[in-house]
Amino acid sequence: MTNQEPLPKEPKESKGFFKRLKTGLSKTRQLLNTDIEELFSNKRKIDDDLLEELEELLITSDIGVQTAMDLIQSISQRSSSISDAGQLKDALKEKILALLGTKTPPPAPLAAKPYVIVVIGVNGVGKTTTIGKLAAKFAASQKKVLIAAADTFRAAAVEQLVIWADRAGVDIVKHKDKADPAAVAYDAIEAAVARGADIVIVDTAGRLHTRVNLMEELKKIKRTIAKKIPDAPHEILLVLDATTGQNALSQAKMFNDAIGVTAIALTKLDGTAKGGIVVGICNALEIPLKYVGIGEKIEDLQEFDPDLFVDALF
Repeated sequence: MTNQEPLPKEPKESKGFFKRLKTGLSKTRQLLNTDIEELFSNKRKIDDDLLEELEELLITSDIGVQTAMDLIQSISQRSSSISDAGQLKDALKEKILALLGTKTPPPAPLAAKPYVIVVIGVNGVGKTTTIGKLAAKFAASQKKVLIAAADTFRAAAVEQLVIWADRAGVDIVKHKDKADPAAVAYDAIEAAVARGADIVIVDTAGRLHTRVNLMEELKKIKRTIAKKIPDAPHEILLVLDATTGQNALSQAKMFNDAIGVTAIALTKLDGTAKGGIVVGICNALEIPLKYVGIGEKIEDLQEFDPDLFVDALF
């Protein structure tokens, strides 16, 4: 793999990430800010008509109907103290931050060794790339990482993971095409224990057209891992694509009902006008949003920070 680009260094602070996050959310921000300014263009007061227009605006940004209604109710209760666009945006920021803050507890330390993360999600959401970035980030923080290539139905996924593992300098366990995914996961756990690995990241398939089979396969992987390490997997990370908006929310509900999701990584926030889906997901599900992705580079995947997000959104 001598042709591969060197692994980028981890940024020392989040200022650069905030700038990229702000750029990535520019379509959503433009939609929200411009239209909120226009709501007050004729020095209107907050009345039922204005609240209805604002609700429609929030739904357009894919915040979701229920979350939009919650926000409108909050704004309505404070309408007497809001007389311009700036005050309305401040009130929205405060309420959104409250919604995000209650659903995004700080990440727990990686207490177990090996700490097993099973990564799930439909094909095309950026699952394989997210695994590669996580492996590189953990490796950069001096953790010994092992990847399990258990999406055995897509040769391209395995090839991609091999490249990421090589770049990050981490181990990978893979079997032949069409091998039993649970067997790959089991072998990876055995190898991780034998080699003293700190973290195991297990890739899985995401073929929604065989939904029942897929969910049964994921349950089998989960059971098989638990046979080797009773309290594992320690984390089930669902990768969602922000550009799919409300579809991402329905995917989250489906996977959570089937296997139980403990954390979410939301990719492709850059360039979407649907950045409000972050608020919708955090409000509708009792699952913490752990990572957000805004680009292809390793440093473009970061732990979710509600304050940074809300500042970037407005």
